[in-house]
Amino acid sequence: MTEKAKQAPPRGYKRAVSPESFVFLAVGGVLVWLVGRRMGAINMVNTMMNTAFDLLINTCFYIMAIAVLAGALASLLTEFGVVSLVNRLLSPLMRPLYDLPGASVVGVLATYMSDNPAILTLADDEGFRCYFKKYQLPALTNLGTAFGMGMIISAFMIGITPKEGGSFIPAVLIGNLGAVLGSIVSVRLMILFSKKEFGTEARCTAGDAAEQVDIRLYRKVRPGSVGGRFIDAMLAGGKTGVSMGFAIVPGVLTICTLVMMLTKGPSADGTYTGAAYEGIALLPWVGEKLSFLLRPLFGFSSPGGIAVPITALGAAGASLGLVPTLVASGGASGNDIAVFTAMCMCWSGYLSTHVAMMDSLGCSQLTGKAILSHTLGGLFAGISAHWIYVLLL
Repeated sequence: MTEKAKQAPPRGYKRAVSPESFVFLAVGGVLVWLVGRRMGAINMVNTMMNTAFDLLINTCFYIMAIAVLAGALASLLTEFGVVSLVNRLLSPLMRPLYDLPGASVVGVLATYMSDNPAILTLADDEGFRCYFKKYQLPALTNLGTAFGMGMIISAFMIGITPKEGGSFIPAVLIGNLGAVLGSIVSVRLMILFSKKEFGTEARCTAGDAAEQVDIRLYRKVRPGSVGGRFIDAMLAGGKTGVSMGFAIVPGVLTICTLVMMLTKGPSADGTYTGAAYEGIALLPWVGEKLSFLLRPLFGFSSPGGIAVPITALGAAGASLGLVPTLVASGGASGNDIAVFTAMCMCWSGYLSTHVAMMDSLGCSQLTGKAILSHTLGGLFAGISAHWIYVLLL
């Protein structure tokens, strides 16, 4: 071996052929063999394609529509000083709880009323980013995901009729409280990691050196009349939403397709047809095996309850479809609804969106730490909802 070959590779490089090449082939080959053996090779490939296509048409474009509307709204809120007002009013609350500026509440509201990626459009707005330091920006992924689809999940759970009569409204409210507690844990853990990466002084927007303005006292506005500023801000924000919508496509199609194939099972008649959203149901099986540990923590009424938060790892909407059947069969009570609400809202498909969201924020090197932080935050949300329900109801 020559002296040159013995030298360590430059920073950011690895040797052309290394052990990880063989590890990747081995792990990937085993995974493909396991899935293909269960589903059939042709069905596996067809399911991958059909799932990705359905995600593109019914999920990615839907997310893009949300991003365009959220971007337009966010730009208007910053242009006319609403974000500045919220920042001033709620900073005393958000800083001790999350170590985030009060403006981050706008992100909470945006994602609660829509979905996780809505916060990306806000984060891309200079008028919003100026309130944040660099170490705080990656935590927006965890904050937004913790409240993603909150309104949809809460409304869905409230609409379910308990088998014994009454209402699940108290349980849903407790679930929302559990999600808030889980979000605090997730964001705080993420900030511990991001502080080590970026320090605590650097800001997200440096601004023009010749124009140093105290953003606590002043805000930058567009030139022109009020009507012109309104139209310009709305269209500029919507354009940002389009960019964000395209940026999220690769992560959603690749990660979510994999997660859904590990979450869902065969078609209704128990066979594989190659249709979208078929899979080997590995994640629910793992959850069943861990039920001896998870059931005491969350108080599930039946082992099948584990499947709801496990499915929420990939898609919160998919997990909701399991709940009415559990309630109708007596497999879920008020406590279960509280835990489902907390965990489905806090996790809300983060395994399928965190990678793309962190990449869009330019913080992909912290993706693993963001996922770890949010995993622990979601578990804390479910445990908190269970024990609050036990203590109060």
